[in-house]
Amino acid sequence: MGWVRRVGLGLAVGIGALLGVGWLGLRLEPAPFSPYPDRTPKLETTALPADLPPPVARYFRTVMGDQVPIIDSAVITGRGRLRFSHLTLPARFRFIHEAGHGYRHYIEATWFGLPLLHVNEWYLDGHARLALPFGVVTNEPKVDLAANLSLWGESIWLPSIFVTDPRVRWEAINATTARLIVPSSQSEDHFTVTFDEQTGLIRNMETLRYKAATDEAKTPWRLDFLGWQTFHGVRVPSPATVTWLDEGTPWLVLDVEDVAYNVDVSQHIRASGL
Repeated sequence: MGWVRRVGLGLAVGIGALLGVGWLGLRLEPAPFSPYPDRTPKLETTALPADLPPPVARYFRTVMGDQVPIIDSAVITGRGRLRFSHLTLPARFRFIHEAGHGYRHYIEATWFGLPLLHVNEWYLDGHARLALPFGVVTNEPKVDLAANLSLWGESIWLPSIFVTDPRVRWEAINATTARLIVPSSQSEDHFTVTFDEQTGLIRNMETLRYKAATDEAKTPWRLDFLGWQTFHGVRVPSPATVTWLDEGTPWLVLDVEDVAYNVDVSQHIRASGL
């Protein structure tokens, strides 16, 4: 029976080696995407509104001062980690925004730095289309509503829209919390925004959002901001995490490496891939 033991040991070693190689592939970050080809022009500004709730006014003075840049488009590029089911993969991403109106997400989940899974998501003209590794989702009203909340949550990377878009307004709650009210196809939706008492920066944004097209009820969904960087004079969060609160841990981690403002996105926002 010695040969049986040797074969069993060999199989165990081989399986262990394969698992180790697989684990290593999940540790290696991909190369970053190249920066968006168009350069950010000089940004025009407008005065910060005088009627904002105190924590909101403090936040905007902290991240951009009393003069607010007028932003009509943004391209956010970086790397992070994306969880599919119970498997977390390294990823690189590009989010293209027509400010307050639509977006396209392109994400590559990688193994050994090479693309393994591709995600293309569009939210245009009030409707979402998701091209995911497991299929395409489209013509789903609840997904449209969820995508609209993604649009406004991600607008933290072009934050002046929260005070320059006339459809958006703020309501005071207390010294460290405010309600951000945004437009939706059902009139309005809102986020509860919590500010750090010491720095004045936003700690997190939380809302209720449909998780799937068939859901009867919405699920708490939160963006947490763990650090901050400055691009073109605008201070924005990085890293950030995105969490369905019923899951308890983030399904997406975003490290922003490049932001371009007021660039032409008219073709890229309707394209696919990079």
